[in-house]
Amino acid sequence: MHGALTAMREGVRIRVRGQVQGVGFRPFVWQIAQRFGIKGTVLNDPEGVLIHAAGTAIPGFLAALESEAPPLARIDGIEHESFAFSETPDDFQIVKSVGQGADTRVAPDAATCAACVADIFGDDPRRHKYAFTNCTHCGPRFTILKGIPYDRRMTSMAAFEMCSDCAREYGDPADRRFHAQPIACANCGPRLWLETGRSRTEEDAIGHAAERLLQGNILAIKGLGGFHLACDATNEGAIATLRHRKLRPAKPLALMGRLEEIARYAVSDPASIDLLNDPAAPIVLLPMAAPLPGNLAPGQVRLGWMLPYTPLHHLLIKAVGRPLVMTSGNVSGEPQVIGNEEAREKLHSIVDGFLLHDRDIERRLDDSVEQVTRHGSMTLRRARGRVPTTLPLPEGFEAVPQTTAFGGHLKSAICLIKNGQALLSHHLGDLDEALTFDEFCKADADYAALFDHDPALYACDLHEGYQSSQHAQRRAGQKPLVAVQHHHAHLASCMGDNAWPLEGGSVAGIILDGLGLGPDGTIWGGELLLGDYRTYQRVLSLEPAFLVGGDAAQRQPWRSAVMRLDLAGLGDVSDRLFTEQPVDLIRQAAKAGMNSLPSSSAGRLFDAVAALVGLCPDAQSFEGEAAMRLEALATTAPDDLQRPYPFGKKDNHLTTGPLFECIVDDLERGMSAASIAARFHAGLAHAFAEPARSLVSLGEARAVALSGGCFQNATLQNAVVAALGDVPVMLHRSVPANDGGLAMGQALIAAARSVSGR
Repeated sequence: MHGALTAMREGVRIRVRGQVQGVGFRPFVWQIAQRFGIKGTVLNDPEGVLIHAAGTAIPGFLAALESEAPPLARIDGIEHESFAFSETPDDFQIVKSVGQGADTRVAPDAATCAACVADIFGDDPRRHKYAFTNCTHCGPRFTILKGIPYDRRMTSMAAFEMCSDCAREYGDPADRRFHAQPIACANCGPRLWLETGRSRTEEDAIGHAAERLLQGNILAIKGLGGFHLACDATNEGAIATLRHRKLRPAKPLALMGRLEEIARYAVSDPASIDLLNDPAAPIVLLPMAAPLPGNLAPGQVRLGWMLPYTPLHHLLIKAVGRPLVMTSGNVSGEPQVIGNEEAREKLHSIVDGFLLHDRDIERRLDDSVEQVTRHGSMTLRRARGRVPTTLPLPEGFEAVPQTTAFGGHLKSAICLIKNGQALLSHHLGDLDEALTFDEFCKADADYAALFDHDPALYACDLHEGYQSSQHAQRRAGQKPLVAVQHHHAHLASCMGDNAWPLEGGSVAGIILDGLGLGPDGTIWGGELLLGDYRTYQRVLSLEPAFLVGGDAAQRQPWRSAVMRLDLAGLGDVSDRLFTEQPVDLIRQAAKAGMNSLPSSSAGRLFDAVAALVGLCPDAQSFEGEAAMRLEALATTAPDDLQRPYPFGKKDNHLTTGPLFECIVDDLERGMSAASIAARFHAGLAHAFAEPARSLVSLGEARAVALSGGCFQNATLQNAVVAALGDVPVMLHRSVPANDGGLAMGQALIAAARSVSGR
């Protein structure tokens, strides 16, 4: 081998696998080849990056490949073997990409780097105030990609022929835009314009857009993965108009601002600042500081902030000089708009103008949403900037077959397993909406084609009525399809997120969410499970109460309150509190079993408590509103009034009678809603933590995993972790705890069972 490494005609063939396309990896290879005197070639192909190299310093070259990789690269492995050149190479060249298909990882879109920000505010007329400036370290990737390999001809930038200056930069290995596929400038790249009514403004479109925003207008702004609806975040009237037009009365609105503006209006810590500055540029939930209009997030104590992540955003935010609302550009319930004509058709009744450009968006990607808790960062919505990054599978999954899993019905996502990696798709939305389901089907085909995926195994939710499950049945055909219980999938997703080995032993899973079908035909949602990737058992659950009225039971918290109070023998309290509601009617329906199912849902328990303290008792305007308001209230309670409420225990159920007796007693004594909310959080945490801790103490479980949508609630998560004490705990990090992570769990369970033959 040493002879091969030192002879100029004999060299090495080097394979680099991972996220190595679209991140400046080939230019990086060229640069270190010059440094080490290496001759040969580098190219992209479906497996990643392929290098043929000859020289006397190959060991140093190999070491530099791994230790000095570009900031957006992620190397999963470097393999090398002897290779004989037919002719001794004279230099080192980047050569044309070859092949189709994909075993490599495509890079996500990346926020504008500091050098490009300096360019757009600099003196060079080609890039000064140019809204599509980028380089190898930043800019669009996945949202402009049509196919593999990642070359300009395979992106929506193929429509823009490079000018001579851009071509020179693209071909200069010393330039940071060397082989930057979306490279563009004001002379050859995409164009920006403002449309208002019948007028179109190209000259200083951003300046005119800023003036409109400062006048209280609402604009549709075309971004990376879709359109935003934007307005002045300090203008209460503009926010109210946006809410009225979009039919979004209370759901929190995301904000965009510079760091100095975020520092003024929000409480941040170093970890949150780091997350805001991440190349993914997610929306980060931060506590409020200086007041902004209350109608940005009614009843909440946190706001979602993101930094400008494209040159267009940087220019617009600076021109406006204040934070902007940047909420998803869609008609309520439908997918985000991505096309210019689509925007004109669907958003004209919401906005006063459109800030448009002529670079096509190839796939819809919402902004990612994340938070920092006491225990680290946590993904709530996995989308732009995070996909299509893959996640390494835990030890023991190396030889599992290619698998596709289709998730649940709400917060849908798809997961593909291949070659020791899991690709969890972007957030696709709720499948009740026909257009969202169309996007779900398109995403399935898109990911399969883009990543050359040919699954031998499929997985879906146990609920046969879910659109995702029915789609899975059609896709699977004659191939194996594994129906996975909803809460077992939550448990497995958390285990996978924490790299728990396939043969790592049993884990106790505290799984708290809205609902999921149990194998007994009832609706589960407040569970203590004991299991691994293959099997599970239900150790303990919340005492079931009837969900009356189907979907109405989720929209109207008073229904859950009535059922829980009746179960506790406190029906007279319901009669006093909910005088405007048909209380007796739903009691009769529950008794007769009409459109009623027993449920252990923790989400509906949150609704019941929220209704008792007066939080949107009649109806929620969006999923989870009552629970979010209850958490917000709990964070404002004095520490000395956060004693846990009691739960009872009967057989394998946690009974809620003692809980509601104490809540009613506290209400009658005049205790604040905030203290009741805090005591409820503490009580629920202790009720589940104690039996989970016992499973570990008895040796039946090796750790505890916390999963399900209720664990997006940082107050609850903190309380459960504290109550567990020194027990090993697994929390969600990169995979959402909500139903956006179900597909990952389903895929792992199906793959694990295929290995064991079960």
